Amino acid sequence: MINVFVLQNGRLNQVSVESREDLENVTPVWVDLNEPTDEERTLVKATYGVTLPGEDEVSDIEASARYYEAENGDLHLRTDFLVEEDAGPSRVITVAFILSGKILFSVHNDDLPVFRLVRLRARSRPGSIEDYMDVLLDLYATDAEYSADALEGIYEALEEVSTRVLQKEFTDQDAAAALNAIAHEEDLNGRIRRNMMDTRRAVSFLMRGRLLNSDQFEEARQILRDIESLDGHTSFLFDKVNFLMDATV
Repeated sequence: MINVFVLQNGRLNQVSVESREDLENVTPVWVDLNEPTDEERTLVKATYGVTLPGEDEVSDIEASARYYEAENGDLHLRTDFLVEEDAGPSRVITVAFILSGKILFSVHNDDLPVFRLVRLRARSRPGSIEDYMDVLLDLYATDAEYSADALEGIYEALEEVSTRVLQKEFTDQDAAAALNAIAHEEDLNGRIRRNMMDTRRAVSFLMRGRLLNSDQFEEARQILRDIESLDGHTSFLFDKVNFLMDATV
C-alpha cells in the first residue's frame, strides 16, 4: 500500500493515489509504503527515481547497512520501532527510511502505531510539520513517547505482581502465574531498551551529519534527553524484575 502525504495549510494530509498520474500531480513530503507489492515499488521508483530496499535489505542489521549515503546522494536509514501486542509478546519492527529529493520515503511490513499517531497529530496540529525532516523527527519523538507509555504499563503490571507475591498466602499456582507475568514484562522492558538505543543512534546520526536546521537540531536534542530519562526507568524496572523473581522463588 502506498500512502502519500502533502502539506496543506500547515497540515499533513493524505491524498488518494491510484495511478502514476496521481503521484505526478502532487508534491509530497512523505511517501509511506506498507507491505508494498513489486508493482508499487516499480511505480514509486519510476515516478521519483528512488531505489527502495528489498525486504531482506530492510531487516539487515549490520551496522554499516543501517546508515549510509547512496551514490546518487540519497540518505538511507534503518530504524527499529516497538510494537506492543495486547495478546502475545511485543515485537520490534525495522523500518527503512530514504531521504531523497526533499521527500521522506518509508518502507515497512506492519502498520505501526507510531506512524498512525503521527498522522493523526499532524492533521490536528497545523504548523507542527514544515518539511520531510520534521516528519522523520516527529516519528522519532513519538516513538519515544510510545515507549514511555509502554514503560508505564510495565510499572502497573509489576505492581500487581508485587501485591500478589507479598501476600501471606501464596501457592505454587500463584508463583507460576507470577513468574509468567514477570517474564512477559521483562521481555517488553528489554525490547524498549533496545528500541530506545536504536532511536538514539539514528537521531545522533542526523545531528552529526548536519542535516538539521537550528529548530530541528534543538528538537533532536530534546528527543535525546527524553530517551536518556527513559534509560533510568528501564534500569529500575530490571532491578524490580530481579527482586520479584527472587521473592517469588
